[in-house]
Amino acid sequence: MHITVIGAGAWGTALALAASATHQVHLWVRDPAQAERLRAERVNARYLPGVPLPPGLVCAGGDPEGLLPWLTQTDLVVIATPMAGLRQWLQWLARALPEAGRAAVPVTWLCKGFERPPEGSAEGLLGHEIAARVAPALRVGVLSGPSFAQEVAAGLPTALVAASADAGVRATLVQAFHGGHLRVYANDDLVGVEVGGAVKNVMAIATGLCDGLRLGHNARAALITRGLAEITRLGTALGARAETFMGLSGLGDLVLTATGDLSRNRQVGLLLAQGMTLAQAVASLGHVAEGVYSARTVAQRAHALGVRMPITDAVVALLDGTLQPRDAVTRLMARDSVAE
Repeated sequence: MHITVIGAGAWGTALALAASATHQVHLWVRDPAQAERLRAERVNARYLPGVPLPPGLVCAGGDPEGLLPWLTQTDLVVIATPMAGLRQWLQWLARALPEAGRAAVPVTWLCKGFERPPEGSAEGLLGHEIAARVAPALRVGVLSGPSFAQEVAAGLPTALVAASADAGVRATLVQAFHGGHLRVYANDDLVGVEVGGAVKNVMAIATGLCDGLRLGHNARAALITRGLAEITRLGTALGARAETFMGLSGLGDLVLTATGDLSRNRQVGLLLAQGMTLAQAVASLGHVAEGVYSARTVAQRAHALGVRMPITDAVVALLDGTLQPRDAVTRLMARDSVAE
């Protein structure tokens, strides 16, 4: 199989490494200088230092039109950019794949989150909603689940979810990535898988704050459990199946991101608890923390649907600077008792 991975951040590089053991993989980056460093040094020093790139992994970059020759033979396109870049790439691929004679090739993405809405709008979209608007002819899906790029690159066991409404897309993703240290489960609930992957980032900020304030394991367990309840309420309101959130892309991804110290979203909460400003916390990471950009959109979508999400609301106020860390805890604990 020929696989084209667009974006050489940590996650895109890690999956390209994993797939290159059995498939022909092309890893493309926008910056030609970065592509040259990847070719010359055979390591992604910025995102995965110390992890060698295998000789068979082809790296290139520059103008997107340079991808066209690759697309004539590719069997799968993987978009490995932050959520902010997804719309642009879906629009480009909707034109480029037919030009390359590969209109039916599956396109999947790795990013987890809601697109930041235009100023004054509450309509921040999930990946599948963006695709439906700007590239409805594409066969699309998402690869999600509890996964740190560093562990995948190190060859540690990882389970993922290949989600799409198209059975052929699911089968292609399983063929591309299942095997060795990766186990891939298929799921046709694309809405649920995307909601789980997006909202868990917001909950991880809250859990990082909880741990940073040293509130204890009881508080952490309560926060994760009630966070899962919020994710499930929003997901089912958007059309997902409730059982999806008890799987890898729901509970599994939430637990990993909320408790694992490799989680950038968790780190944001920890740093805010230490007294850093949001700008300082984000700058210190050096990577995108999608929960920072998705929290407000999650809250807006929930409010529009009449879904209660008090943890999300507290995170938004915290990120906006209208609520201090300990006050956020006080607000949540002071809420009236409700049935579980």
